[in-house]
This record gives sequence, structure tokens and C-alpha cells, in this order.
Amino acid sequence: MPTTITRIQKTRLGRFSLYGEEGFLFSLDSETYFSCEVEEGDTLTDGDLADLRGKSDARKAKDKALQYLSLRLYGERELYDKLCLKFDGPTSAAAVAEMVRLELLDDARFAAQKAAWLKTRHKSRREAQRQLAEKGVDRDLIDEALDEVYGDGDEREEIDRLIQRSYAAKLENGRRDAVYAALCRRGFAPRTVREALNDWADAQPE
Repeated sequence: MPTTITRIQKTRLGRFSLYGEEGFLFSLDSETYFSCEVEEGDTLTDGDLADLRGKSDARKAKDKALQYLSLRLYGERELYDKLCLKFDGPTSAAAVAEMVRLELLDDARFAAQKAAWLKTRHKSRREAQRQLAEKGVDRDLIDEALDEVYGDGDEREEIDRLIQRSYAAKLENGRRDAVYAALCRRGFAPRTVREALNDWADAQPE
């Protein structure tokens, strides 16, 4: 059913709200509004309205993606999921594709930087792998990033370093269970943690 645009009102955010006989329809970004030359009194079909709204949503999704990326790096899947909270799947996917085209999204770079940050937080390789997989990063890219950041480092060696640097005092005060839980939360294998704690205790003077 055709709809007549009865009023167009510019909002405080610079968008243009379209109204029909039954009230507010939706708003357009300025680029879509001026390029499509919508005017009061125009009669538009449902298809025309859907096309207008789709173009405006696509522009809005790209702007939102740029806003998110200005704050931090994202993986492609993570950004898509976040955009889907505000836009439909095809619109979100198109915005992600545009960010990739502009070279603002790069899963390999994201994986490397995320892995490096997790290592500074003393997270295990296993935990880093889990978090990157949760972000939707490809398994091969995860392995490449972890090999670069963690190398061939032994998990047991990392646990021993953490015990000496951060947990020795707690162990000396009898808080073994708390230390065990903390190391497991970092993603270290429970069995390896128990072995390290047992060896630490055996090495202490009577």
C-alpha cells in the first residue's frame, strides 16, 4: 500500500525523521536522505520504503562499526555479533565486509594482539586459545598467533614462574587451595598445577 510522506523533521543527531499519515515511519541518515531526494508529499510504495530504510541502516551500521573499531581491535565474528544486536544479519555482514575492504579488520592481527595481551595477564596458552576461539577466530590463525606469542614455552615453567613471582607468600601462609584455584582460572591444566604445587611444597625447608 503506498504511503505519503506528510512530514520530514531533522533530529538533534542530524538524521531526518519521516512521517506518514499514521505517524512516525523511520529516520534516515543525511547521506541517504540527500542522495535519494525524499520530499514531503512524495508517495512511496512499501518497496521504496524498504529500500530507503535498508540504505540508511547500511550506512548506520558502517558508522557504528567504525565507532567500535575506534575504541579497540575486533575480530570479524566478534564485530558481526555486536552489530547484530542493533541491525539484521545481512546489514551487519555488509558492514563487516566493508571494514575488511578498508583494511580496518584483520583477524590475524587481532589474534596476535589479543594473544600478546593475554600473555601479559599471565593467561595460559590453553586459555588464550579458548578466548580467541570464543571470538570466532579461525583455528589456523589462532595457532599461528599462539606460536608467535607463546613459542614452545612449557606450561609447567610458566606455572613455576607465577608461583615464585605472585603466589609464594600465599602458599607460605597455607592458602594452597586459593592458589590452585587462581592458577586454574588462568587456564592451566589442573593436573599440572597440582604437580607444581606439590613440587613447591617438597622444596620448602622443614
